[in-house]
Amino acid sequence: MLATLRHPATTPVSPALPPLVIAHGLYGSARNWNVIARRLADQRDVVAVDMRNHGESPRADSQSYADMAADLAEVIQRLGQPVDLLGHSMGGKAAMQLALTQGDLLRRLVVADIAPVAYSHDQSHYAKAMQALDLHDLGSRGEADRRLTALIDDPALRAFFLQSLDLKAESGPRWRLNLPVLEAEMAKIVGWPGTRGHFSGPALFLTGALSPYVRPEHRDEIQARFPAARFARLAGAGHWLHADKPREFEETIRVFLNS
Repeated sequence: MLATLRHPATTPVSPALPPLVIAHGLYGSARNWNVIARRLADQRDVVAVDMRNHGESPRADSQSYADMAADLAEVIQRLGQPVDLLGHSMGGKAAMQLALTQGDLLRRLVVADIAPVAYSHDQSHYAKAMQALDLHDLGSRGEADRRLTALIDDPALRAFFLQSLDLKAESGPRWRLNLPVLEAEMAKIVGWPGTRGHFSGPALFLTGALSPYVRPEHRDEIQARFPAARFARLAGAGHWLHADKPREFEETIRVFLNS
């Protein structure tokens, strides 16, 4: 089963509010969502997962959306009740796959900055760059950032990727990512399996106003699969909208899930 970070509610749980499960995006982890998860856990339990081949979750040879949705279904079934599900990017596609195939496991769905379509971009060069990083005698995250600068120019991306670098592993520094499989499965990750079906429950498609991932031409496909879909945009936010505008993101999620 996927590794999880659980955030118990800080006040008595409202019977109207089921657990919230959070599924992160490519190269991320449950840890990336700690602050938002803790803040949303004021009235409900929140469970953030490490997706397969990420964080402390099991390693596998596949990164298909059918498999990722099955992983999420197992987590939800162990919780013993339908949940609200929030997925960002790759996690958003996995969440949509689950909603379209086992919608009875969900009460409400939030999809953050992704559409149920195949994209033409390729993220495998980042997997290659992380695999090329010299981990020998690496003693600090600052030194890791200096070495990674030769491979990745963007300091924000380097900081994001380095959150998945474990400097304290007994065998020496290691990535908490199954980079060879993520590279090999990239076509599936940026693609979409063409899943049919419908999810008739409430669904929020929340996008960053500066992000190109969810375009006007995607709305017809979204509404065909998610007829109760609502759309919202966060001003000043890009693809990592929860990091760009965390308080605005949190409040938008809270209003939708609690309504």
